[in-house]
Amino acid sequence: MFVISTRNFPPDVGGIQNLMEGLSNVLVNHGPVKVFADSFKDSETYDKNSKLSIERVSGFKFLKKYRKSNLVNEFVKKNNVRALFFDHWKSIENINNQTLANTITFCLIHSKEINHPIGSNLNKRMNKAFKKANYIIANSNFTKDLSIKLGLNEKNIKVINPGCNHPIKFSNFFKKKAEDLYKDSYPKIITIARLDKRKNHEKILMTIKNLKAKFPKIKYISIGEGDERSNLEKLKIELGLENEIILLNNVEEEFKAALLSNSNLFLMPSIIHNKSVEGFGISFLEAASYKVASIGGNCGGERDSILDGKTGYICDGNDLNSIYGSVLKFFENDNCKVLGSSAFEFSRNFSWNKIIKKYLDLI
Repeated sequence: MFVISTRNFPPDVGGIQNLMEGLSNVLVNHGPVKVFADSFKDSETYDKNSKLSIERVSGFKFLKKYRKSNLVNEFVKKNNVRALFFDHWKSIENINNQTLANTITFCLIHSKEINHPIGSNLNKRMNKAFKKANYIIANSNFTKDLSIKLGLNEKNIKVINPGCNHPIKFSNFFKKKAEDLYKDSYPKIITIARLDKRKNHEKILMTIKNLKAKFPKIKYISIGEGDERSNLEKLKIELGLENEIILLNNVEEEFKAALLSNSNLFLMPSIIHNKSVEGFGISFLEAASYKVASIGGNCGGERDSILDGKTGYICDGNDLNSIYGSVLKFFENDNCKVLGSSAFEFSRNFSWNKIIKKYLDLI
């Protein structure tokens, strides 16, 4: 029996949500799985269609973590649990030491949620909470290094990258829909990410503007929602790129896959914004599974998901010239095809069946 306690889980959307879902679904192949997760809109529909046993916790955010911790404590007391998995230090913070005494415990770290100044109240709480875990699982070498600087015990930290079960199959209907949207464009550039400052969409749009002179048929598609949408819609008009830039949201998974498959480049030169940083970059591997190579930023854990010069390029997301130059290099002499093939081979190292063995070896 495996138990997962998580604040982040579908149908809520995001990288950590996908990670916890993937981990849960692959663990089922090795024993029963019980998931304790926060409740979200449409949770009931999701849970009915899932092969997992999911117990949702609703109510005020402040009270949810205590209620969920109590549920986990009681469940572990009554069942033979092989291992416990927590998505966040706040998920393990209120678990009884007695609950954890006879069970292997993993607490995952992603970067943003641990990035609190040494000596701050949150940093002290975080370090105390992590002492409850047998293993602290960093999503990248960058996140591991960051956690050590913030006071975590290095001997308990293991790097296990997130798994990726792409590519997703899509029907001819969505294949044609994607082709119709791109039409005869070249290059076809895509980003699939939340619309926030860290993902750096503003500089992407400026880069598209600069590239248009060299690539008059360029097309850029962004899939995602977030606080930056209105700003990006305005910027698109200001730059005169109404025909070159398409900002999509609420896209079916099959259509998203079809668009990704039909693209030449996945572009996401992330930056650090308000302590928020790209801890790994699973989106780069998802793109790679369709033989689409990527350009990412140099501020976070992208070097674990992009091999610079082999499966894509790493650039300085704060420097427009660096982004622009990387894109030009990407499309020189059929580089994009060579990089795409290498990226595909690299992505196969991250299948969940391979990743889960790294967890099971620690149990």
